[in-house]
Amino acid sequence: MKLSFRWYGDSDPVKLQYIKQIPTMHSIVTAIYDVPVGQVWEMDKILALKEKIEKAGLKFEVIESVPVHEDIKLGLPTREVYIENYKKNIENLAKAGVKVICYNFMPVFDWTRSQLDKELEDGSTALVYYKDQVDKLDPLNSELSLPGWDSSYTKEEMADLFAKYKALGEEGLWENLKYFLEQIIPVAELNDIKMAIHPDDPPWPIFGLPRIITKEENLDRFLKLVDNKYNGLTLCTGSLGCANFNNMPKLVDKYSAMGRIHFMHVRNVKLLNDGVSFEESAHYSGCGSLDIVEIMRVLHKNGFDGYLRPDHGRMIWGETGKPGYGLYDRALGASYITGIWETLTKLGK
Repeated sequence: MKLSFRWYGDSDPVKLQYIKQIPTMHSIVTAIYDVPVGQVWEMDKILALKEKIEKAGLKFEVIESVPVHEDIKLGLPTREVYIENYKKNIENLAKAGVKVICYNFMPVFDWTRSQLDKELEDGSTALVYYKDQVDKLDPLNSELSLPGWDSSYTKEEMADLFAKYKALGEEGLWENLKYFLEQIIPVAELNDIKMAIHPDDPPWPIFGLPRIITKEENLDRFLKLVDNKYNGLTLCTGSLGCANFNNMPKLVDKYSAMGRIHFMHVRNVKLLNDGVSFEESAHYSGCGSLDIVEIMRVLHKNGFDGYLRPDHGRMIWGETGKPGYGLYDRALGASYITGIWETLTKLGK
């Protein structure tokens, strides 16, 4: 296991030197954030980022994310230009020593929560998804702004995207994902970069938009679209684990044994009684609904040697910053994960 930590660049209040102080920390997970989606990342920007991270004593080997342009997801004629740019990004990142690229294929927006600062019983604040709050939202007829949404879209552009995805449907999205993979995986293999798709978060349709990377059946289908070890998963325990139809230890065991997990996001979530609402929690198993020890056990059993990062954390001890991405709780999560791993190693489990 290679322990890693998400970092958002110079504007991130969490400094590289603080991340370096977390025991066993191996690498930084980051991206180029000032280049429009679909454009080529220039080598000078990539190498400057690499130099900054390595100067702090950390590795530059995982990118999260290289975003996929909406025209690729929709299968528009313009996708060809964006796919060629994506291939160039793979090539450029390989030249800088990157080993894994995380990406997603979620229409319009990434992860969605209904509140970013819900106060929990212990006084910490966390990201939450309450179905009753989400059901009251109207993305097309209000000033709606949710985490994970691209705020650059106008209302008219948003309405157009929704209409196109409604016409496309799930099967159309699958076809466009297959086409994309058939184009990029040979380039990834040639450049020895493993592509790792992130699950949809949460793993069900939002506002009628199709979502397909959601459950075991669909993960199996995804891996068979291009059955190549360079086509793999970012297995996020929180994204998949917030649905009670996903058995996380089973999924982690299955896909790590296959060698198709290239990147692990480990976090805990507390599932609420309605089955479709959840609160993010501390990483410790007892604080949520997921058995983090068992998840780590099956990874260890299967000899997982990929990259792993503690995912979203609460805001604790008065820390302020990017919701879910403070230093303190993620550092606690990293230490908890490291402690489990050391115990498994010493016990030979």
